[in-house]
Amino acid sequence: MAAHSGIAQVAVIGIPDPRLGEVGQAFVIRRADAVLDEAALAAWCRDNMANYKVPRRIEFVDALPTNAAGKVQKFALRSGKSTT
Repeated sequence: MAAHSGIAQVAVIGIPDPRLGEVGQAFVIRRADAVLDEAALAAWCRDNMANYKVPRRIEFVDALPTNAAGKVQKFALRSGKSTT
């Protein structure tokens, strides 16, 4: 997903799914000049990625929670503490 021209930063976590066990959820920061919505990004993912890699949910956020070293804190995304 990071190869998409409209994405500045992305993080993907696994979320529970009753049928598959776990599926992906993407948290996306758009580039400043990008016009990008969930349907368009999902279509791009289906065209450019293997089906099992396509996130089932996409959420646009203003910032991702990071630690002092700049790494994304995925536990904060799982607990719903993303910065939107």
